[in-house]
Amino acid sequence: MNAGKVVAKTPEQIEGMRASGRLLARALALVVEAVEPGVTTNALNTVADEFIRDHGGTPSFLGVPAGSPGVAPFPGSICASTNDVIVHGIPSGNALQEGDIIGVDCGVILDGWHSDSAVTVAVGEVDDEAERLIAVTRNALDAAVAAAQPGNRLGDVGAAVQGLVERAGFSVVRRFVGHGIGRAMHEPPQVPNFGTAGTGAVLAVGTALAIEPMVNVGGPDVRFDTDGWTARSADGSLSAHFEHTVVVGASGPMVLTSRAAS
Repeated sequence: MNAGKVVAKTPEQIEGMRASGRLLARALALVVEAVEPGVTTNALNTVADEFIRDHGGTPSFLGVPAGSPGVAPFPGSICASTNDVIVHGIPSGNALQEGDIIGVDCGVILDGWHSDSAVTVAVGEVDDEAERLIAVTRNALDAAVAAAQPGNRLGDVGAAVQGLVERAGFSVVRRFVGHGIGRAMHEPPQVPNFGTAGTGAVLAVGTALAIEPMVNVGGPDVRFDTDGWTARSADGSLSAHFEHTVVVGASGPMVLTSRAAS
């Protein structure tokens, strides 16, 4: 997925990505507002799909080919991952229940530029463990973004996630990683959520990354449903996922998918 050379984005290209990220942030904010007990994940998918299309974008997940033979292309505009689902949950007619958590991952193409972002939210009132998992995973993303400084290395980003998560007693999922992003959804480099500080490729100004910690309450192992997409924690423990599209700027990281700025 990430073979090839990392190509830094120009200021003009970054502005194109910023517009894509802004649209995605607005779409995700609407989805988060719609999350409540009794809502189906199909309904959440419709919220995102219609808003993105109504504002000139294209949902980038819909129709993405599977990596395995015999598996159908992804059928949703969002990934809707509840409870023990780590990533790539398929939207369905199943209604959310009080006490669930749901990870919503979405991508947008606008004027040829990709953006990618995810958030995990509580459905109504959740227990203390779920609340802490969401907070730790969100904080891990913040720490990873803060490490995306010019002259730092990819290992600094992964180490920031791993250290925070493991100090909290949770596990970093290693089966899936973040990635470069730009004209394609997946560009070089791979961005692991684990690693050793001071190692890996140097982060140059203009490097665009999709940074996305995935964290399990239990062990890090993964199992797949028969649909070929839905990835769950192997031990059935809760899982959370947060993601931003980030560009390494001369003065520090620039988050292009911040919902606060949408």
